[in-house]
Formats: sequence, structure tokens, C-alpha cells
Amino acid sequence: MLENPKRYTITAALPYTNGPIHIGHLAGVYVPSDIYARYLRLQGKDVAFICGSDEHGVAISMKAKKEGITPQQVIDKYDGIIRKSFLDFGISFDNYSRTSSKIHHDTASEFFRKLYDNGDFIEEVTEQLYDAKADQFLADRFVMGTCPKCGNEEAYGDQCEKCGSTLNATDLINPKSTITGETPILKSTKHWFLPLDRYDDFLKKWILEDHAKDWKTNVLGQVKSWLDDGLKPRAVTRDLDWGIDVPVEGAEGKKLYVWFDAPIGYISSTKEWAAREGKDWEPYWKDADTKLVHFIGKDNIVFHCIIFPAMLKAEGTYILPDNVPANEFLNLEGNKLSTSKNWAVWLHEYLEDFPEKQDVLRYALTANAPETKDNDFTWKDFQARNNNELAAIFGNFINRVVVLTNKYYDGIVPAPNEFSEVDAQTLAELKAYPAVISSSIERYRFREAQGELMNVARLGNKYLADEEPWKMVKENPERVKTQMYVALQIAAALRILSEPFLPFTACKLSGILKTDLDLSWSDVATKTDLLPAGNKIGQAEILFAQIEDSEIQKQIDKLEATKVANKAENKVIEPQKEMATFEDFSKLDLRVGTILEAEKMPKANKLLVLKVDTGIDVRTIVSGIAEHFSPEEVVGKRVTVLVNLAPRALRGVESQGMILMTNNAEGKLVFVNPDADGVENGALIS
Repeated sequence: MLENPKRYTITAALPYTNGPIHIGHLAGVYVPSDIYARYLRLQGKDVAFICGSDEHGVAISMKAKKEGITPQQVIDKYDGIIRKSFLDFGISFDNYSRTSSKIHHDTASEFFRKLYDNGDFIEEVTEQLYDAKADQFLADRFVMGTCPKCGNEEAYGDQCEKCGSTLNATDLINPKSTITGETPILKSTKHWFLPLDRYDDFLKKWILEDHAKDWKTNVLGQVKSWLDDGLKPRAVTRDLDWGIDVPVEGAEGKKLYVWFDAPIGYISSTKEWAAREGKDWEPYWKDADTKLVHFIGKDNIVFHCIIFPAMLKAEGTYILPDNVPANEFLNLEGNKLSTSKNWAVWLHEYLEDFPEKQDVLRYALTANAPETKDNDFTWKDFQARNNNELAAIFGNFINRVVVLTNKYYDGIVPAPNEFSEVDAQTLAELKAYPAVISSSIERYRFREAQGELMNVARLGNKYLADEEPWKMVKENPERVKTQMYVALQIAAALRILSEPFLPFTACKLSGILKTDLDLSWSDVATKTDLLPAGNKIGQAEILFAQIEDSEIQKQIDKLEATKVANKAENKVIEPQKEMATFEDFSKLDLRVGTILEAEKMPKANKLLVLKVDTGIDVRTIVSGIAEHFSPEEVVGKRVTVLVNLAPRALRGVESQGMILMTNNAEGKLVFVNPDADGVENGALIS
């Protein structure tokens, strides 16, 4: 781990521009990286916080084909949506670029060309999957089949989303083209490969030995698994019509593989930023005194810990990442987030339902951050975090301090008298918090760091509750001046310390407290007066309004509707049975009936014993619907009955017919009912 670096280069995973951003992206990558960058800036550090749109993935081509538009139209549409989401949620990138930009095309091409000229690639003719009907080679995401490792029948050609294994398309069992549904054939094509096996010893020492103590265990575990399996050459080019041209002779019609092109996007984005700011970009990537940190999700660990470092090592002039604090996945209401199934909370939609509550979501996601294992976001927990923590602890303390200061001193910060032991102890405890929070942030424990921030608000609430200035003001008004001065220092400290986690709230606090915006992180520990006596503060504002049950139920209902829609869309329609003649059908005697009585069959979980008025008679029918209906629910139901079915004994009870049923989109049994008025029992259905 690099001690006391001169500068920091912080990268956040480049989002694919084939769709908008959801809470999983925010929790896994962008909020933690933003907390880290904001914290370092408050420390006065030289920071380059870099990101950009990844616009050459096969997912872009797939989206374009699906929507009947060009890849350029796809990336332009979603780049705009993604940029706005990041801006709306306060993700404070120093530069957000695009891999479709000229500076990126030039940078990636130069990088490839240098490795090519150095002889770092293997040129090889291999057999790749080819869709004869579509007349094209199939990129990995255009192939789906059975994962050879876990048996998942819907694995893609680059990765199985069920077990997380990274694959080659040719590894799949029973592969199918997602373009035509045809079984692809193998066809020869020439490509260039990065021989990862050459870097095996280097990677083992650099990660598993040199970073064994400072990298996260989930990252080390995945890297070790890859290295234990043995590294193999990996293609850096692909037969595609969308991407960066391979800049060598004999590579016509081939593009740089997106996993090679995308991480170079960090470098090109830094170049773009440096040119705009009048800086030299090279120290941020080539100086040994620079700390490079990649923020990613666990699905990108192999690319940032094995492949990109191997590329940088091969190039020879770049530094390697000091840390890759990858997060695991965030689930939603107990189910895996899925963009294709719309099982997500989209950021642009969230702000429509919860305007100006960006910090509430940032807080809830950090509190449930999947830092070492998958975690779950629920709307009930979101509500509890807001109401019971942000509003009841943080907001309550600020409100009491501001209201009392305006009430007693017309908003003027009072000059303190002599500090009591409690005052001195409280201020000393306050001054210790920056170091405590720093320790957690610098170890990438953002959930822990945010918890310590809330302890500062708890310190303030406890101080007010113990000192009771609203009572003391009648007995010893001079003592209250000191009490309110101490409480205001805690409030001012919260303004500074909350900025990395709750930037919008910190901005509101600055307006309320009228604090010096130049105050730094270390000032909380070293300055005597964060909010000097004589300063006039503003009026109280509600920082965190209560979120009502009805607002939360609306979100839960939206997800339930999504679940129902997915089931309906994915419902398997049974194929038509073999042809029946009119004579076959005319043998069936279908009648309208009414269920008069119902009871559970003893020792049978699935069976109900029904008494049904068929209009012809009242008969007993045993029906396997007990797991879907209680006896009380079905009494009085109008039903369709097959009355001339041969009787059959079930557990000693003779069943004299069959009730017609079907399944709805949720898989629940429903009655096939005659619903027209005036239809009597016994009416013949034909």
C-alpha cells in the first residue's frame, strides 16, 4: 500500500451505454468511489476522479438490433441519461468521457500498436462460432448455451450470470445464436491474443503476496481461483462491425475486443481532463508517487486485477493499481437485480417518486453496501433508514440546535463561558471523529465510516438530552450560552464530515449554519471555532422529511406488477394437442354448476371434496385445488363441470366429474367460470 502519495487517480467502472443506471450500479461502484474522492478533496489531496461511457460492448449492438436503430443512436441516448443520473446524485467525477471519442480511439490504438510492435501478442488462426444464416461471426454475447461449470442453460458466451464463471463462447454446451436461434458452426478466423500465462508469476507475487494484507478477501479469493486454474492466452480482437479498428495490416473488418478497449478508457478520460484543465496527464498514470484505485463490481474483478494489469505491465511505462476494492452484488427485495426483467430501481424514476431525496438513497445504499458479500435492498429498510436514523437522529439534532439558537439568541452564535467537564469531554470526543472516520474510509469500509458519522449526530443528541438547555435557560442563562456554543460546533462538524456521504445535506447545512466553505476535514480536529461566536445562522429547515407507508407501498406494488408482467411474458404456452374430431368433442357433456359444500380430504394436502349442483343432480367431485383455495372460498362458486367423466375412487371417495381450471400468469389456479347473467345450473356448454 502506497503511503503518503502525491496524487490520487480514482477510476469508477465505465457503465455500458445500453440502458440507464440502477441502484445496484450506485451501491456497487459509484457511491463508494464518490465518498472516497470527496473525502480526499476535503483532505486537500490532488485527485483525478475518472469515468466515462463504455460504448463498444456487444451489448450495444444487441440493443441496437432489438430497437431497430443504429449503435450510435443507442449510445447517444443512454450516455445522456447516465450523465444526468450521475449529476442528479452528486457523483463528482472530475471527468466523464466516452469511448466513442477520438481521443479514446487514438489512445487505445496507440496502446495496441505498442504491444503489437513489442511482440507482446500471439497471432493465431482459430475456429470461432459463426451464424451461417446471419452470415457473421458471433461475438460472445450473441451466443447462449449451457454453462459447462454449473449447468445453467442460459449462460452467455463470455460469462455465466448464475455461477459467475468467465467463459469462452466455444466452451458452451449446445450453443445457440441469439440473432437467429440457429446452432452456430465453427469457422476459421485470425485474431491476436494477449498471452496471460506469461504474467502468471508476476501476478501471483504482486497480488497474492504483496497485497495479501491490504486487498479485500473477496477480491483475493477470486484472483487466486483464476490463477490456480492456470491463465491462458486471451483474444484482444473480435470480428465485429462496431468498435475500434484493429490498427495493423491484415486486420480489416476486425475490432479491438471491448475488454481490451474499455479499461484504456480510464487513461483517455484522464487525458481529456488534463487537456481541459491545463495539466500534464502522465503523472496520474506513470508516476510512482501516484495512488491508483479502481472501484468496480465483482463481475469486473478479473479484468481489473489480472487482464488490465497484465496489459499495463506489458506496455511498461504505467503504474499498477494500489487497490481494487470491488464490491459484491446488491439484490432487490430478495431477488437478483435484472435489467432485462426490469427488476430494478432506476435512478431517474426514483427521483420522480422521491424528489430531492438523493441523500436518502445514498445513505441507505451505503448502510447496506455489499462490501464483502451480496446484500439486499428493501423498501421497508429504506424507509426505516430515513425515518429512524436520518430524520430521528441527524435531522432532529440539527433542527433542535438551529431552533434554540434562533429562539434564545436571534440566530447569533453565543460566546461560551467556562467549559464544564462534560463540555470539554464532548468537544474532545468530537475532535477524535475525523481520524476514526478517516481510518474506515482509507480501508474502504464505507458502511463503517457512515456509521461513525451518525455517531457524531448521536453525540450531539446525547449532549442536548443530558444538558437540557430548554430547562437550564430559566435557571442559568449564562450556562446555556456555553451549551448552545458546544452544540453548534457539533452541527458545524457534521456539515464537514457529512459531505462525502450526504453532499446535498451538507450543502443545505452550509446555507443554514452560514459556515465557512473553506473548512477542511482536519479543521474539525484542530480548529477551536468551527462556528465562531457572533456569526448569525439561518432558520431551520427540514433536512429529512418522514417517508409515509403509502409511498413505500407504491414502490412495492410497482415491483409486484413487474413480477406479474415477467411471468406473463415468460409464460410457456402448452402446444396444441393432436387433432380431435367433432364426434370426439360431442362426447363431452359440459354443464354449468354451483359448489354447494366443500371440505378438505383427510390426510390429503391437495384434495377438496365438493358437493356440486350440476342442474341434473347434486354429486360429489374430488378436486386437487386445496393448495390454492380454502373450502370457505369455493362455496357458492359458479363452475364448469365435465359431468360424463367416468367415476373414479380417490382415497375411498367416488369422484363423479371434473371441475374445469386453468392457471393465471402467476401460476395460480383459477376457475373457468360461466359469468353471464341468467345462466342456470345444468345449462349445456357446447
